[in-house]
Amino acid sequence: METSDLVLLRKARDQMDREYARPLDVTVLARTALMSPGHFSRSFRDAFGETPYGYLMTRRIERAMALLRRGDLSVTEVCFEVGCSSLGSFSAKFSELVGESPSAYRARPHDPNTTLPCIEKIYTRPIRNGEARTLG
Repeated sequence: METSDLVLLRKARDQMDREYARPLDVTVLARTALMSPGHFSRSFRDAFGETPYGYLMTRRIERAMALLRRGDLSVTEVCFEVGCSSLGSFSAKFSELVGESPSAYRARPHDPNTTLPCIEKIYTRPIRNGEARTLG
């Protein structure tokens, strides 16, 4: 893959990181990367190991986890706050990635003043579709 393509793909990935709560689809992201939607999707997966949709949903779930740890918003409010439009789809994806429902995650005790150090964030990141964590 050419360096210029990687720069453009990172630009689209950065857009997902910043604007995760906005409605973002492959067409919008491909436009940011100056690519056709099909080429963008294939190139993104080759470069980052997951589809653009998978990456965006993982970001949304990470943000949702932070909001649920705070405990001041309901699961429904968090769902819409992170850009999901269906509570059922949000709950299913959250459960798939985190291993428990958003309600169960929110109900567990969390210290709202604790931020996760960068290394801990790596190990608490939601795991996609059977990815294995390797410690060490």
